[in-house]
Amino acid sequence: MPTRVCCCCSALRPRYKRLVDNIFPEDPKDGLVKTDMEKLTFYAVSAPEKLDRIGSYLAERLSRDVVRHRSGYVLIAMEALDQLLMACHSQSIKPFVESFLHMVAKLLESGEPKLQVLGTNSFVKFANIEEDTPSYHRRYDFFVSRFSAMCHSCHSDPEIRTEIRIAGIRGIQGVVRKTVNDELRATIWEPQHMDKIVPSLLFNMQKIEEVDSRIGPPSSPSATDKEENPAVLAENCFRELLGRATFGNMNNAVRPVFAHLDHHKLWDPNEFAVHCFKIIMYSIQAQYSHHVIQEILGHLDARKKDAPRVRAGIIQVLLEAVAIAAKGSIGPTVLEVFNTLLKHLRLSVEFEANDLQGGSVGSVNLNTSSKDNDEKIVQNAIIQTIGFFGSNLPDYQRSEIMMFIMGKVPVFGTSTHTLDISQLGDLGTRRIQIMLLRSLLMVVCFLLDNQVTSGYKAKTIVTALPGSFLDPLLSPSLMEDYELRQLVLEVMHNLMDRHDNRAKLRGIRIIPDVADLKIKREKICRQDTSFMKKNGQQLYRHIYLGCKEEDNVQKNYELLYTSLALITIELANEEVVIDLIRLAIALQDSAIINEDNLPMFHRCGIMALVAAYLNFVSQMIAVPAFCQHVSKVIEIRTMEAPYFLPEHIFRDKCMLPKSLEKHEKDLYFLTNKIAESLGGSGYSVERLSVPYVPQVTDEDRLSRRKSIVDTVSIQVDILSNNVPSDDVVSNTEEITFEALKKAIDTSGMEEQEKEKRRLVIEKFQKAPFEEIAAQCESKANLLHDRLAQILELTIRPPPSPSGTLTITSGHAQYQSVPVYEMKFPDLCVY
Repeated sequence: MPTRVCCCCSALRPRYKRLVDNIFPEDPKDGLVKTDMEKLTFYAVSAPEKLDRIGSYLAERLSRDVVRHRSGYVLIAMEALDQLLMACHSQSIKPFVESFLHMVAKLLESGEPKLQVLGTNSFVKFANIEEDTPSYHRRYDFFVSRFSAMCHSCHSDPEIRTEIRIAGIRGIQGVVRKTVNDELRATIWEPQHMDKIVPSLLFNMQKIEEVDSRIGPPSSPSATDKEENPAVLAENCFRELLGRATFGNMNNAVRPVFAHLDHHKLWDPNEFAVHCFKIIMYSIQAQYSHHVIQEILGHLDARKKDAPRVRAGIIQVLLEAVAIAAKGSIGPTVLEVFNTLLKHLRLSVEFEANDLQGGSVGSVNLNTSSKDNDEKIVQNAIIQTIGFFGSNLPDYQRSEIMMFIMGKVPVFGTSTHTLDISQLGDLGTRRIQIMLLRSLLMVVCFLLDNQVTSGYKAKTIVTALPGSFLDPLLSPSLMEDYELRQLVLEVMHNLMDRHDNRAKLRGIRIIPDVADLKIKREKICRQDTSFMKKNGQQLYRHIYLGCKEEDNVQKNYELLYTSLALITIELANEEVVIDLIRLAIALQDSAIINEDNLPMFHRCGIMALVAAYLNFVSQMIAVPAFCQHVSKVIEIRTMEAPYFLPEHIFRDKCMLPKSLEKHEKDLYFLTNKIAESLGGSGYSVERLSVPYVPQVTDEDRLSRRKSIVDTVSIQVDILSNNVPSDDVVSNTEEITFEALKKAIDTSGMEEQEKEKRRLVIEKFQKAPFEEIAAQCESKANLLHDRLAQILELTIRPPPSPSGTLTITSGHAQYQSVPVYEMKFPDLCVY
């Protein structure tokens, strides 16, 4: 019971004290005396200069009642303070607010949960009041610390614990609202405050989520649940906090999230981490998204030596952030993102290689195997993130990023790539090549499948495959690794297929009726025609040499077949069709002659690929005689040599022939019959008589391949004993001593020279430039080898300038010929 004073003493007391004393009843259960409270409120409004004294006196009484545990009078005092705050808005309220905050602090410091909740409720009411003038000296450090501590309450009673935590969250929400509306709002964003506020909110979100995960998926909360559920309330407060963040204080609000996730080891598993960053990305202003992405990248760098699953968790969080980020907001950090991701991809491959080298060779190391699998999880997460990130870029940046990734792919023998592979070794280098190409493929796939950019279909092939990108893309297609070649072809298919025909061509097979596939195509435009004139020979070369790789598997042949089919659909005019048929016939000849000593499976695989493609192209151009010849050969193969067809050779336990030299000519596609059938339909078939020869480049040395001279070396007619020369597609010429003698004969030389000049001029006028360049270069390189390998020439130096040249072959020595009279018109270079 409060001490009552006598009437004489009461009359001498200041009026504001008498008014304050009158609001307290004799029994606190009766509550606030409303009539006396109205008098006090009227007095405070009429005499605002007395507000500070009223507040001080109320604070004095409340402090005394708190110490004496008179909770009833404490409730009355706080109710009176709340009403005074709501009624008075003059400039003189500032000192009164200080007294009010002092009383709230007293309640929060008490150990009674009811008083803590009471103080919090009063503070929240105060936070919702908009003051007329800002306060330049008021700070809320104590309230931030106290409310954060209440968020971590560990009271033994679950209901009381939940009540205290809810009060703490609501108090933090009140501090945020009060400070962000204040002109001195920057103080709340200081790191010492954010390091307390953010973890407190995440702690409540995390704890309730763990409970919900044990009892099943939570249902959508009702209005009452939102007030009673700390997780929902904390999430709403977290969203509100991030929504008020600006450019200068965004990082201070995000960095404590990383500290909390690290401290509680929430990156593996990372469901809660993903949930947090989804809230962040959806709550902040769109133009600040790149700040969050930069912070994630920085944290990934800081944790680069952590366990693989931790790094994978961070990368998956980055993927989610990129998926939500607006297109324009991630522009400033594009190169930084890709540089960081590729750097961590290299680190992951390096860690994987070191683990493989460190493991025991003769025994199974379970820990090493587990680490390898974890590193693969990291690598897959990086690749997926790169692909998704690349697909979210603006159109003008996509080709640059694809070029950027291709520039990172290491090619043996070159130093054009910018990725450090000095610590990887051959196995690690191969692994990083595969990872980078998979990343590039993922970018292309996401780009084409992205619903937002579904309209991204290049109208011309130059847009999809510019020369600056095609050249580095095709470089790895000749590497001695079948998986690398597969990835290159898949990238090229995705970019080349502008009408979504790729799925219809999946798998290499003999298609009975191509019309059933409902192939979509358009008329070849001028830009596509120019592209093939410029880059066609390069594409043919890579397909030709790719078919002759010794480590090819079924998928390689399927992708090479798809390449030929897509070129036919997307880029083929009459001239390109002839070139593709020449290429197919050259592949057939290479399988028959077998200069590269390929295994029988690969030779039959090439024959099956040629059969599948000629069946496809014959139906695409719809020339009846051509279709009839192809169908007849396929029918004969079905009965006599099924291993020349894709349905059989790529089947398990397919019987292979011991040799191909004894096969009849009816099993092969013949150039003269193809030329006859196409010529009757108006095609210009003169070039079909010219054997296809791939261009000579430096890529073979760069990719550790055999020299191109060995690949397209002397085409000797080794089938002349089995197949008549007029029906063999390879137009090779047998060079003998008799042919040389005829060449030396000078009779009729003048007429021959005229005819030769006429043919040369006609060839230069009609033949494609790429074909002329390829033949000239190949003849210049092969001239000496032809003489040395076929005739086994032994050239003896003449005794004098007018001496003779003696030609020796085996044990026979032929007639000496004067050097100055020796001519080889059939072997000259045009």
